[in-house]
Amino acid sequence: MKPKILTTLQDYDAATLRADLIAGVTVAMVALPLSLAIAIASGAAPQTGIVTAVVAGFLISALGGSRVQIGGPTGAFIVVVYGVIAAHGFAGLVLATLMAGVILIVAALLRAGNLIRLVPEPVINGFTIGIAIIIATSQLKDFFGMQIADLPAAFFPKVAALWQGRDTLSLTSLAIGVATVALIVILRRAAPRFPGLIVAVGLTSAVAALASLPIDTIASRFGELPRGLPMPALPSMSLSLIAELLPSALIIAFLAGIESLLSAMVADRMIGGNYRPNAEIMAQGWANIGSALFGGLPATGAIARTATNVRAGGKTPVAGIVHALTILIVMLVAAPLAGRLALPALAALLILTAWNMAEPHRWRAYLAERRSDQFLMLMTMVLTVVADLTIAIGAGVAIGLALRLQRRKVPPADWTPPDR
Repeated sequence: MKPKILTTLQDYDAATLRADLIAGVTVAMVALPLSLAIAIASGAAPQTGIVTAVVAGFLISALGGSRVQIGGPTGAFIVVVYGVIAAHGFAGLVLATLMAGVILIVAALLRAGNLIRLVPEPVINGFTIGIAIIIATSQLKDFFGMQIADLPAAFFPKVAALWQGRDTLSLTSLAIGVATVALIVILRRAAPRFPGLIVAVGLTSAVAALASLPIDTIASRFGELPRGLPMPALPSMSLSLIAELLPSALIIAFLAGIESLLSAMVADRMIGGNYRPNAEIMAQGWANIGSALFGGLPATGAIARTATNVRAGGKTPVAGIVHALTILIVMLVAAPLAGRLALPALAALLILTAWNMAEPHRWRAYLAERRSDQFLMLMTMVLTVVADLTIAIGAGVAIGLALRLQRRKVPPADWTPPDR
């Protein structure tokens, strides 16, 4: 349970601090537009994404079990957050996030960090691709600048509404979106360590503002961003509401635990480290409680931001703390500028994020896997898209574990039954 920062600070020096400062500022420039975009896509106010990145990002780095983990809001939560807000309002989401934090702390005390190995990999791949599909389709309205008053949450009605609204497509919004995608891809390939996300989104938004293009921005749709964090407060709660929100809280806790541990595992392969799974789960618990108290979103370890931190030279959890404080400073001094970011540019950023979440470079390898794993992944993906995450993950884990037990019971081909 010992936070990794206590270990890394024992031999901390000026050179390590310099590396952490550079990496922290760099990853903050990546996290800022992503946090805003994820909040908007989740049906929440844009500032809730920044609050989550600051509060949860700080706590995950300060209390976590990984040297280089970066925490904050992630795309994996968009689907469940959108559903909770639609059913119970934002106050219901805050309570569900608080409950998820408590569940994660209990899980850490029960040493549940090692149980990630019981979740079949095809299930993880399936719901990740399913979430990517949902994120991408939810951003098409702003990417194309369509005038659709109420975009349904369910997948097929959403696709139907997008098709019906095709005549309202704005070529100006589309041009800003395509230019943002192109800039992000070019900058990522030309300078992997450079914070290309904020540069691309900021540049296309600046072009739209200077040319007075008829494009929605964060400020025009949601109002000006606040300069500072809100005061912490407990959400209103009752036994009946807690019972209603328990399934959503369990899903949030599951996603936070799974994604944070996967991110920590990826980081360890990059740096040759050894993360502490139960300390990481404990940190996710406190981070989600902290985010809820400040009116933020669910949070977890972010794989893309963690990888950015490693590539930028981050050495210890101090880089993650610097990342959170940098976003807070931007919120305090440059909130009006952030409010001028164009929504088609943020939609382009999320569509590209969804593409990366789906990991297209692994699709060919999926075709070479056994048929049962392909079925499990496809089933989980379809259920994620057309049903919901609770059903998808529950069915995927149950069937996956059953298949695993069946494989253990099947005797090898050259097995000879004993002569009795």
